[in-house]
Amino acid sequence: MSYMLLIIEPTGQRATRTEAEGREVYGRMQRFGENLQAQGKLKASESLASQASAVRVSTAGGQAKVTDGPFAEAKEMVGGFFLLEGVSRDEALAIAQACPAAEWATVEVRALAPCYE
Repeated sequence: MSYMLLIIEPTGQRATRTEAEGREVYGRMQRFGENLQAQGKLKASESLASQASAVRVSTAGGQAKVTDGPFAEAKEMVGGFFLLEGVSRDEALAIAQACPAAEWATVEVRALAPCYE
């Protein structure tokens, strides 16, 4: 089965780190991903830019609404993800617990599945 680990971090947290601290935690995350890749469990992973550069788009009543970030109401943001393939739920949970980001963020584990069945 496939699972996505979403890294849910506090908005603005990255700005509280020095450049050296940021590079250190990013390096830990890269090594974590490389280890999953070597085990054949990682399909994809990416870090996402902060919400300052994000744009939200919705279309209600046929009218497009475009809202530029940052989003004042947001207390958290998706900072990145790991897409796992061929793992069980228990294995995905164990991987999430071992993820370095669990020390400073929440790691949300979600199974990939159709919206409707």
